[in-house]
Amino acid sequence: MDLEPPLAFEVGSVAALALVVAADLVLSYRRPRVPTTKESALWFGFYTGLALAFAAVLFSLSGAEYAGQFVTGWATAFSLSVDNLFVFAIIMTTLAVPRRQQHAVLLAGIVLALVLRGVVIVAGAVVIERFSVVFYPFGLFLIYTAVNQVIGSHNEEEEAEHRVIAFLRRRIATPGDFDGARIRTVVDGRRVFTPVIIVVIALGTTDIVFALDSIPAVFAVTQSPFLVFTANLFALMGLRQLYFLLRGLLDTLAYLKYGVAAVLAFLGVKLFFHALRGNELPFVNGGENVSWAPEIGTYTSLAVIVGAMLAAAALSVIALRREARRQHSASAAPEPRRASKGPRHR
Repeated sequence: MDLEPPLAFEVGSVAALALVVAADLVLSYRRPRVPTTKESALWFGFYTGLALAFAAVLFSLSGAEYAGQFVTGWATAFSLSVDNLFVFAIIMTTLAVPRRQQHAVLLAGIVLALVLRGVVIVAGAVVIERFSVVFYPFGLFLIYTAVNQVIGSHNEEEEAEHRVIAFLRRRIATPGDFDGARIRTVVDGRRVFTPVIIVVIALGTTDIVFALDSIPAVFAVTQSPFLVFTANLFALMGLRQLYFLLRGLLDTLAYLKYGVAAVLAFLGVKLFFHALRGNELPFVNGGENVSWAPEIGTYTSLAVIVGAMLAAAALSVIALRREARRQHSASAAPEPRRASKGPRHR
């Protein structure tokens, strides 16, 4: 079969997912709390299960290839967005967001990020439809980002976050302190903004800046704007729960960046091959398609992406255990005895 689902299904499913996100947002604002590990795990499982159920519906409507493109796009967007957890942590720490409010504030920032990603996805789809050669710069950009992922550091992310926050503080006056998760409050009889407005804008805008690699990467898997958007939606909603599950381990995932770099490099090469197969540049192969460029299938892509991230996670866990054993051995080792001094003789 492998046909795109009806437009009514696409519109209806996006509307239904928007209602789920809205209900989650209202619940988070009405019941501010510090989510437990169990709650975060259950919500993460809920959004993962919802994504798999969505894939099953796509399979029944449009076939295995279309459903596989969604699952691969979802895995891609999720893998590449995991690095954004560091960005979230920097913003929350810099602006001293109370822990009870982080759940709701983070979701509000993610909703803004989804809106901005939607705009970028629509623009990207229009550009791809009209200018197929855009796959060349997209591919090169992903390969460049992969290299930068390996040689860069989170210090650069912190500097970028501080610049964004400083800019927002200069433009938005927030004389009020945090008042729960409210964006506006009353101070001295007048309504003013609270720092929540800066947190939400910082989360949404910096997400789109640091996610400029994930959107072209998902376009490497599928050219359907519907699949690209829904893959990003499920990825970001699952990522919010992962933040609370892993916030204490973010700095210890030593090999995470190598897994992300491997995914980016692989998808960059895939995009480049895709551009070669549909080549229109006159100075490349005389403007003809390059027949030897291989076509990398959807399920091959899924296997590489999942394998790279699982390998990065496994290596990080092994490194953590080795470091823990080393520290345990160092603390358990007996202190060397000092040489006893013999009696002095005159």
